[in-house]
Amino acid sequence: MTTGILLFVAAVVAGAIAALSGFGIGSVLTPLLTASLGTKLAVAVVSIPHFIGTALRFSLIRKHVDKKVFLAFGITSAIGGLIGAMLHVWLRSAILGYILGALLIFSGVAGITGLSEKMRFGRTAGRIAGLLSGIFGGLVGNQGGIRSAALLGYNVSKESLVATATASALLVDLLRMPVYAATQFREIISSWPAVVIATFGVIAGTFAGKPLLERIPAKVYRLALSLLIFALGIWMLLHPAG
Repeated sequence: MTTGILLFVAAVVAGAIAALSGFGIGSVLTPLLTASLGTKLAVAVVSIPHFIGTALRFSLIRKHVDKKVFLAFGITSAIGGLIGAMLHVWLRSAILGYILGALLIFSGVAGITGLSEKMRFGRTAGRIAGLLSGIFGGLVGNQGGIRSAALLGYNVSKESLVATATASALLVDLLRMPVYAATQFREIISSWPAVVIATFGVIAGTFAGKPLLERIPAKVYRLALSLLIFALGIWMLLHPAG
């Protein structure tokens, strides 16, 4: 019961953060579920609420998508997502745990030090970063930090950045999820309570959490999120297989 409540609260927070920044669901929920499911299955399970939350967010902000940037960046991200999902199938849970832990620590440090706001990529480097973000998304379900940093190099508005990042993430989900389903279908179905709780939490966070977070100074919640992600990364390195 306590675990279910913690998962729901974490999902609400993750959904709210993603509504503002375009990412955060995988960063928060995957390490949390790794403790009980192992990294490999946790990534597959979290992909469901991630997809639903991303699709919902896309429906709300789709008019802000920059189509030219999406075609240049989103396609390479999707290709990377498929590659990452295929690698996910063959790698052991412990290896995936170490990769996820390292990515979380990098994202946490980048947020704490302000590096994430200073990172910029040119358009060519941005496409490469898009491919890498997709690979990490398919591999361990964590791609948002790299994707957002890459999109900052395209000189688009904040609204377009979040909307285009959301559209790219949705495309990655559409390509990686069938691979997870084909290889871990029974395990995912057996984890349905976690899927349902996390999904309802993400939906609630997307709708209700955004106004709440907007009352908190952006620097405060971003620092708090970065510290949380950093701590989760340390935990993942110490417990890579769950």
